[in-house]
Amino acid sequence: MTGASAYEEQRRRIMEANQRKMDELRLHHLSAAVKDAIPKPSPAKSMKRKRAPREDGDDAPVVVRRSDRNANNPDKPNYRYEEVYSVLDDRKKTRGRRTTSTRKDLANRVYASDEAREYATSKGEELQEKLGSDYPTFVKPMTQSHVSGGFWLGLPTDFCRKYLPKRDEFLTLVDEVDEEFESLYLALKRGLSAGWRKFSIDHELVDGDCLVFELIHRTTFKVYIIRQSSYSKKLKASKKLKA
Repeated sequence: MTGASAYEEQRRRIMEANQRKMDELRLHHLSAAVKDAIPKPSPAKSMKRKRAPREDGDDAPVVVRRSDRNANNPDKPNYRYEEVYSVLDDRKKTRGRRTTSTRKDLANRVYASDEAREYATSKGEELQEKLGSDYPTFVKPMTQSHVSGGFWLGLPTDFCRKYLPKRDEFLTLVDEVDEEFESLYLALKRGLSAGWRKFSIDHELVDGDCLVFELIHRTTFKVYIIRQSSYSKKLKASKKLKA
């Protein structure tokens, strides 16, 4: 017997021995029982959705399938890009305009000299003394954060604790020509937020200006403005007198 024949004979014997063991253990029946025990998928889930043929060629838009439950519902969700995401695009454009405006405001900032700042503050303190003690007052020199960029005006802590409301409330700012402006007072942060920007811009406040606040009512301030530019006007006037 050649080597190849001997190998085939040995392989045949091994296979027959394995077959006898499988028959003794009933492995064929066990495999069939396990296969029958596995749950079969639902016919509805196994069905494949057929794609409807396009009449206008391959480039025609595909109609997205919707649930029949929302077909006649007036409040059904809208998934069209033009109608949903255009709102987000408008917000992005608006943000862009705001950023440009802010950068423009920052580029046009006025920086007061130390002399002009001190002059305006001293004039504010003099005005505070002239107003007397009939109403509570405080002096507030303006900085860049008050009049550009952030437009946030923090108020003196002691003054807020004694005289201002304990919760958020709108305060009325009355200028020197009796025009009124509303600004939201944040009690926890002790400062003016919404509305202060309009007051600042309308009165063209800049760095170095000084404001005197007089509380003439529980939620009403009379506001006096001393311009830091008055310092340069004073210098020009004194030079003319000397000349």
